Amino acid sequence: MTESSTLKPQADASVVAAEPCYHCQLPLPDNEIVDGLIDGESKQFCCQGCRSVAETIHNAGLGGFYERILEGEQLAPPPELTDALAMYDLDEVQQEFVSSGQDSSEVHLLVEGVHCAACVWLIENSLRRQPGIEEARVNLSGRKLKVLWDRSRLPLSRMLELLGTLGYKAVPYDPNSAEDSFKKQNRHLLFRMGFAAFAMMNLMWISIALYTGADQGEFRGLFHWVGLALATPTLIYSGYPFFRGAWFSIRNLSPNMDLPIAIGVSITYLYSAYVTFTGSVVGEVYFDTVVNFLFVILVGRYLEAMSKRKALASTQRLLDLQPKVATRLKPGVDGDEAELVAIRAVKKGDRVLVKPGERIPVDGVVLEGSSQLDEAMLTGESIPVTKSVGAQVNTGTLNGSGTLVIKVTGLLGESALGQIIHLVEDAQSSRAPIQRLADRIVPWFVMVTLSLALASFIWWWGAGIEQALMVATSVLIITCPCALGMATPMSIAVASGLGARHGILVKNGEVLERLSAIRHFVFDKTGTLTEGQMQLSALVTEQQSWQPGQSDPLHETTAALLKRVAEIERLSEHPIASAIVRCAEQQELKPRAISAEQFSSHPGQGVIGIVDGQRWLIGTPDWLRQQQVQPSETLEQAAAEMDQRGISSIRAACDGQELALIAIEDRIRDGAKALIEWLKAQGAEITLLSGDRRQTAEAVADQLGGMEVIAEVLPQDKDRTIAEIQARGHEVVMVGDGVNDAPSLVRADVGIALGSGTDVSIASADIVLLSNDLARVDQAAQLSQRTLRTVRQNIGLSFAYNSIMVPLAMMGLVTPLVAAITMPISSLLVIGNAARISTLFRRK
Repeated sequence: MTESSTLKPQADASVVAAEPCYHCQLPLPDNEIVDGLIDGESKQFCCQGCRSVAETIHNAGLGGFYERILEGEQLAPPPELTDALAMYDLDEVQQEFVSSGQDSSEVHLLVEGVHCAACVWLIENSLRRQPGIEEARVNLSGRKLKVLWDRSRLPLSRMLELLGTLGYKAVPYDPNSAEDSFKKQNRHLLFRMGFAAFAMMNLMWISIALYTGADQGEFRGLFHWVGLALATPTLIYSGYPFFRGAWFSIRNLSPNMDLPIAIGVSITYLYSAYVTFTGSVVGEVYFDTVVNFLFVILVGRYLEAMSKRKALASTQRLLDLQPKVATRLKPGVDGDEAELVAIRAVKKGDRVLVKPGERIPVDGVVLEGSSQLDEAMLTGESIPVTKSVGAQVNTGTLNGSGTLVIKVTGLLGESALGQIIHLVEDAQSSRAPIQRLADRIVPWFVMVTLSLALASFIWWWGAGIEQALMVATSVLIITCPCALGMATPMSIAVASGLGARHGILVKNGEVLERLSAIRHFVFDKTGTLTEGQMQLSALVTEQQSWQPGQSDPLHETTAALLKRVAEIERLSEHPIASAIVRCAEQQELKPRAISAEQFSSHPGQGVIGIVDGQRWLIGTPDWLRQQQVQPSETLEQAAAEMDQRGISSIRAACDGQELALIAIEDRIRDGAKALIEWLKAQGAEITLLSGDRRQTAEAVADQLGGMEVIAEVLPQDKDRTIAEIQARGHEVVMVGDGVNDAPSLVRADVGIALGSGTDVSIASADIVLLSNDLARVDQAAQLSQRTLRTVRQNIGLSFAYNSIMVPLAMMGLVTPLVAAITMPISSLLVIGNAARISTLFRRK
């Protein structure tokens, strides 16, 4: 408990003014000092604000805050720290960084102090035990924490406090703050590394003198004391991160790799200090080993941080696509006035001006102007896309030579770019099944390390304490689970970023692992293997067989029939309906917008409507038979010819009599045949799934080189078909358009949505392709295979490193300095091998 404070005059302050302010560590003022009782102890403060903040912190159980302040870091005395924490619980504030669903909310936090797999294990397991938290996942590479939780059971501020008690500082993730945090941590690393380098260079002269005979002369003690003077501040300042990490690992009963490092340097330093203080002529000092080791290990961590940053450059480039400002238009006296505003100030419905060469700052619709946009970073397509009035444009795409006025429809996280970044970050923080091996091993790895070091010390005791100490220290230093912990996350992070650059959005790492092993691909026909742009290719009646573009004009009766059919189909949203209406308009028949009555649609079968008192049915032959429609022998013969050519057809009937065959053609998509041939070469089984007649589907299959055909399947039955294939013992990849195929995409082991990029496809599919290029399916399969192979290589590298180096250290063949050099090398090898994934598509 805290009690009320008192003000002491300057006379009293002179007695205690040697101590700085308890909260901010600034010098106490000369005129007055504020006293307060903190946890039963008297503390002095520079002002009432610092006192109230300290009381609040301790009353909230956060007294450990003061133990975690970096050495030399001074705090400003904010008057209301609790309000700063409570601010994160406000709905208005959380709108910036919290995504809320029906059952839970999602937040991404930037966590400082995470540097190894043991840190990840500690944070995740500690949070998962809290009521209200459903999922907690840490992205080791980006130091990001994703949490799914129930806001009604656990306030966000309480979650931040809990992380603070574990020794980790967390704030809501923001790309700019993440970049600043990264630079700040690197700056601290450089300062500590530079201090260690200075001490190492000076200690080297001391070591040379001792090794060349000074250890036997009258200056032996002097050199030892000089070495102690150089090593002590280096151990305190440069070694601070390791001691801090070790302390929190002990406090939370979760040992991490900072613990053996701290034990190793401490024992070596204390033994050397013992020899120095006692003036022993038998033992040797190892201050140079302590300082050299700290320098090398800091260099390794710095290189590791830079390597991670470089490996994840693809994701950062996506973040960089989001412009920070926009030119907003607002009505003025003399017309529209342009003002440059921060992107967060732009609202939906605003108009923004995009000049030539600028990036589109928002998702929106073009109101004025025309230009060509480079969408390569979003879709992977290098050919510019023409955008004019009414066209949809996406955040981050690059404007060409035209000027555009855009109406804002989506901002920041709501934009297509925001969803892409969210998916990539989600994938990078996910876990593949193969990582479970590493997750089970890492928590026990440190304890095994300490046990091996103790066993080595006892074994070598007979050879002298110095030899036993050096061997045990080498074992402590050389064993490191960081490479094992990064084997999977780094590979998935690089693969996710590379996929995003090429228009391949992978939801999580588990998908990559599953996809690499599946050898049965099911393709939807319409809109996937074909272009999905239906065209009326023939109209056959008893009087005429007509094709668009032929010289013979439409017969009067045929033209009237086409007009009636178009008037009914105008009320349908099916692609076939659009093709019929478009053809009628091209023939200048001008179908009336509102003429059909009692319109009804029957998905997968056809439509019904009444025009001028006549009841029309337009749909599949089987459905027309169910409706008691009399078939036409002429149309049956024409349908058979169409089926042989792989052209779909429907029938039109009026008042129970079949009158016309409407042939609808959908061209096979470029690259479809090459994709099927590649998959077959990989030993994959291919199935074509279609709602068309079997003859039509089989004709398309034959054009693509042959495959199993499942035809005449209604949309609602596609997921049942996938389930039947799975029941035969096959794992299935379903490739569809992401809208009509949503249930089957969910049912499949891996669902790939091609080219839609809609909310439905993102929700349903495991992989979303941002273009209609079928080569992306090939690339997704290659990416999954390469990623899994790299993960296995990285795990093998980690095990091989420890299998070789630990026995050598226990045999006394590796010195602590060599151990300090080789330990970060293992992590760098894993990072470098993961980075090789980014070269996969360079040849394409």
